[in-house]
Amino acid sequence: MEARLDLLSNPVAGRIIKHFTAAGLVVKDAGLPAATRELVLLRVSQINGCAFCVDMHSKDAAHAGETAQRLHLVAVWREATVFTDAERAALELAEEATRIADAAGGVSDEVWENARKHYDEDQLVALIATIATINAFNRFNVIVRQPAGWYQPGMHA
Repeated sequence: MEARLDLLSNPVAGRIIKHFTAAGLVVKDAGLPAATRELVLLRVSQINGCAFCVDMHSKDAAHAGETAQRLHLVAVWREATVFTDAERAALELAEEATRIADAAGGVSDEVWENARKHYDEDQLVALIATIATINAFNRFNVIVRQPAGWYQPGMHA
């Protein structure tokens, strides 16, 4: 597969991606656990069918110490016993926020309240920003058919 255009060399794409990346850096300082952030990035990318981001976030998470078992089970987190209640709440919020059109009312009050039980306000903002920015990155990559497999951990850090 070959990308329809090179997002990394296009100056307009570069400026846009720079802003998305800057938002991600703010998230890192908001107190959201890094493992939770990586699980959410991976799950949203799986839902959106973004091969590049699935490749990148699974490699980055493994490089940061995430276990292969947990990475393999992210797609089926509801049936897996390896995630904390807080991680489950984040994954559920990520799924509903990503599948807005599928849930006619958007994110349900039940899902929101469950996330609030586990995360403070700054962490919730970080979680929402993570979900929003990875959805934007996924759409860029899926639209241009960004190929997967060549990413090396930390490459875009």
